[in-house]
Amino acid sequence: MPIIVNIDVMLAKRKMSASELAEKVGITLPNLSILKNNKAKAIRFSTLEALCKALDCQPGDILEYQPDDQV
Repeated sequence: MPIIVNIDVMLAKRKMSASELAEKVGITLPNLSILKNNKAKAIRFSTLEALCKALDCQPGDILEYQPDDQV
């Protein structure tokens, strides 16, 4: 999958737990887990905005493009 979700990296940098982030963003812990584990097929802009607000970061801090030939 060429899009990598770096939520774990941002959680570690912010010293925040996944459950704390899920609560701040307003999504369930299982749905956050799907995002964290690169299992999501899509993400709503409203969710991405909430993640960026909660983590005080830019979308590019969370999402990373990695071509298939580099995996």
